[in-house]
Amino acid sequence: MLKKSLVLMSISAAFYAQAQDVSVIRNTVDVYSSTPMVGSAKFNAMAGANGALGGDANSLLTNPAGLGVAISGEVSGTLSILGNKNSSSLAGSTIDYSKTKGDLGNAGGIIAFPLMTETAWKFINIGINFSNQSLDNVIQSPGNNNVVYAFDKDDITKDAALAGHIYERYGNLSKMSFGVGANYNHNLYLGAGFNFFNASVDQYDTLFYRNLANNSTEGFSKQDTPYTERSSGFSASLGVIGKLSPNFRVGASLETPTFWTIDRNYYFYNDPVYGDDMGAENRKFTSPLKATVSAAFVASKNFSLNVDYTLGLTKPDYKVYGGAERSLNDFFKENYKNLSEVRVGAEYRVQQFRLRGGYAYQSSPFDALTISRFNDAGTVGDQSYSNMMLSDRNTLSFGIGYDFKSFYVDASYQNISSKYTNPFMRGYMDGNSDSSYYSANNIFESDAYAASEVKNNRNNFFLTVGWKF
Repeated sequence: MLKKSLVLMSISAAFYAQAQDVSVIRNTVDVYSSTPMVGSAKFNAMAGANGALGGDANSLLTNPAGLGVAISGEVSGTLSILGNKNSSSLAGSTIDYSKTKGDLGNAGGIIAFPLMTETAWKFINIGINFSNQSLDNVIQSPGNNNVVYAFDKDDITKDAALAGHIYERYGNLSKMSFGVGANYNHNLYLGAGFNFFNASVDQYDTLFYRNLANNSTEGFSKQDTPYTERSSGFSASLGVIGKLSPNFRVGASLETPTFWTIDRNYYFYNDPVYGDDMGAENRKFTSPLKATVSAAFVASKNFSLNVDYTLGLTKPDYKVYGGAERSLNDFFKENYKNLSEVRVGAEYRVQQFRLRGGYAYQSSPFDALTISRFNDAGTVGDQSYSNMMLSDRNTLSFGIGYDFKSFYVDASYQNISSKYTNPFMRGYMDGNSDSSYYSANNIFESDAYAASEVKNNRNNFFLTVGWKF
């Protein structure tokens, strides 16, 4: 059950999230409402657009009916090298953070079973797919000497200036899918899949203030941080692909909400009974229902083009145990925009060579949000942001491959970019909650945010080796 300190406050129709809730809200969308889309190098080179083409195990990431398109067995494994860079700017200063991590990004296979019957049913195929992505993300914001806090109003030697802030998130999100696809007369393909998710999150929220008298810097941990979450979820999917002509295909798929169970351990401070200690809680969360429609043009054996459009049909929803979950749900009800994504991908074949490219656009998850924040001059005022916490996202990708008949090798590059406003520092104690920042010696409180501007660039590389049988 969520603690009362996670409550969101509404003031004049503008929602003000407590600083701790910034990470809760961001992870609700970025971790628990998203689907791992790290596929094979071919899949990633085409920006994940294969909903009406299918033919391999990555169909379980978009449309399970694509399993039925395969006419032979296949297995593949993909090495992913994921690069993440954040440039965070505040008050004329910028701090860059970058990290590169290699891992098994995808593995999958299909077993094709031709049906030796006189009926129009040609194949029943079974597929399995594993997709894995890093959740590591660090936002390190600069300080602002004009934002000054008096830790002791009677002693000016205790005055300190904002020296910076760090959000740190480390972990992984994975999706294991099992599915079956059927081929009816090489014109109609049906499929169903079951998806099992696992997420691991370690989250830190640290604020820094520099003493103006002696230049010493003090670090403060947000109440109820750091915290860890170990989570599991389940969803199911259904899909269909139909050939309108030898050159045109259309597809549609539906993925149920993911039903998450989230176990959380956290540090708390200054409790009137327990002092400083650790706590644990459990929450239930349901991600949005998603639908995808697709269209593909297959000009010949040498060229194909696919377009997918995915739309979230519902909103994130926590199981209500009390006022905290109810307030979170109210926040998403009022401010969350159903996510939509367009993916376009193409492949051109020159004998045994493969050339691929793709583009994807995902919309911003939130309406404009208004917060009370410190500006660069250190004064407080209300400001509205259209890209608070997360924003729209652009993906550009390309790749090459070579087919050795039974074996094949593919490689691809992917760039994902976004810009968003990162609010932090707000936290205080009242009669019902405590969202302050704590150090070994001091307590920090503020009813206004600081807000940095973040440019995020992800440069990802993928290498796939596969075998057809």
